[in-house]
Formats: sequence, C-alpha cells, structure tokens
Amino acid sequence: MKKQHVLNCQFSSWYNQFKEITIKSRIIDLPQEFLDYLHADGLVLPDSCDETFDRHDLEGDSDDEVVWDDDTRVAKAPSFPQFEAQIKSSIVKLGGKVFPKLNWSSPKDAAWIIHDNTLRCTCPRDVYLLLKSSDFVTHDLTQPFDQCDDHTEGDQLTIQYQLVLREWHSVHPGLEFRCFVKNKKLIAVCQRHHASYYAFIHTDRDDIISDIQTFYWQRINERFPDSNYVFDVYRKKKGKVYLVDFNPFGAVTDSLMFDWEELSIDSNTTSESPIFRYVESEMGVQPAPYHTSGVPQDFIHLASGEDPYKLVDFLKLKIQQQNDEDDNTSD
Repeated sequence: MKKQHVLNCQFSSWYNQFKEITIKSRIIDLPQEFLDYLHADGLVLPDSCDETFDRHDLEGDSDDEVVWDDDTRVAKAPSFPQFEAQIKSSIVKLGGKVFPKLNWSSPKDAAWIIHDNTLRCTCPRDVYLLLKSSDFVTHDLTQPFDQCDDHTEGDQLTIQYQLVLREWHSVHPGLEFRCFVKNKKLIAVCQRHHASYYAFIHTDRDDIISDIQTFYWQRINERFPDSNYVFDVYRKKKGKVYLVDFNPFGAVTDSLMFDWEELSIDSNTTSESPIFRYVESEMGVQPAPYHTSGVPQDFIHLASGEDPYKLVDFLKLKIQQQNDEDDNTSD
C-alpha cells in the first residue's frame, strides 16, 4: 500500500466521480483554528453551543493541568463562527440531519457520546463532540500514512483536511457489505456489521452477490484509479445498490471476516464469483468492535490484566471489603 492509494481514497478525491450512486454530501475545508482545536487536549465546546465542559471534568482527574482564562475557573472556549455557519448551512441543505466524517474516517468509535448512540448530528455541537471524542479521527489527523510502504518518519505531505457532512439515512446494518478488489477483480465480499446475525442474508445470498457484482462491473470498475482497493455498499433492496465509501487495500482498513494475509495471496483461481462471508448462525456472532469505546480505561485494564498494579489494588479492596463484612457479622 502506497501513500497515493490512501490519498485516492479520501472522500474529496472520489465523490464527484461517483456522486450519482452515493449519498448526497457536502465538503467543508477545515480552517487552521479548528484543526488546532481538534489537536488540543480537553473537550471544551465553543460558546455558541448550548453546553461547555472539559474532558477533565468528566473523568475527575485533578492531577492534570487545565489552562484557565485569567483568574476565573472557566476553561477558555474556542470560536470559529464562519466555519460553524458553514456547518449549519450544510445541515439545513441536507435535510436537517447529517452523518460526519473527515477525509477518510467517521467517528464511529465515539457514537456513545451522542444521546441516541448514533452518528446523527442536527447541530454543530453534535459534530464537535463526535470529532473531539474519536480515536479514528485522531488517526486521520496524525497517522494517515503509517501503514504505507513508502512512508518514513519525518515525511512532510500537506493535506487539506476537510469535514464531510453526509445526508442522514436510517439504514439497516444487515444490508451493508464490504467488498475487496484485487487486480481490478472483485475477490471477496462480507457482512459489514459482523457482530450481529441476520437470517435474511443466508436466504438472499445469491441475489446479494449477483447485485454487488453487477454494481461493481457497471458502476465502479475502471472508474476508480487503483487496481487494489476496498469499497463499502448498501443494498437497499434487490437490484438497488449504493456506494458508501472507498478504503485502501491494506492493514489500515478493517478486513472484518477475512484477514489480510489470505486476501493478499496471489491466486490463479478462475472463479468468477467472489468469496462471500457472513454470520451464518447466532453461534457465529462476534463481540461488537467498539463496545469498550465508552468504558473508563481503568475498567478495561482490569478486565484485560494490562495493568497489574490496578489489579492488585482491586484485589486488596475486595479483601478489605470481605474482612469488613466478616467483622460486621461477628458483631
């Protein structure tokens, strides 16, 4: 995977070419002050938003230093009125509800912070919360080429970062599929949300593959500049397939129900049909991929054993509690 492959998959590189078969979207260039805001620690919302708070308040970590404005105990709030006006205008033009992302990634790991656990945004505040809380967004901003063969530390490549607002649609997760193209051939397809079982996928599997193959050969093949890439689709109903996104063919992209080693092996197979994988029964359901995103890190470390000191402290606490209960019983 090369840096150019990653650049070819950023949203603004392909949207105009495929806009007739994908979700209606608007692209807004990120001003430098908003980029600085995304890079900064803490979660302080602009004064124009209904609510302003800092991540330190949420976590209760009094040891971390917070920069305060003058002598008041109010964290300094950012302001980017022109950028915010563009967001508001775009939301209105897209029907009042949008799905946000940056050049490559959406903040799907931060859905827990929105009241309905989705990426549906109706105002700039929702957009700010999601972008500031997402590790995927941080990766876009700091390490977009870290898996590229031609990337070296210290590489300087100017990227015009952009906010993408996509028209909101309530989609059925069982109708989304990830498709893998190698040497301009569709080699594999799998269920996009593999943490759930959908019985209809097995029933409709032949029609699903037929529709996706037809969509690829008629609407995608020869139009995308790379020979190897990944694309996501939404099959709304039989014969109706829509493009969702493009991703690089490599480890930076989640291979879901495959692994990159098997996808990368050269094969002389003459099969015209791609490998199709999906969850075939309730027994095949896997853990939700972002189930720990909204859980305090201390809990995760305890559960995984990554921090032995926290585990020792936890066991001491449990022993002390047990001793206290025994003493109370004796009394």
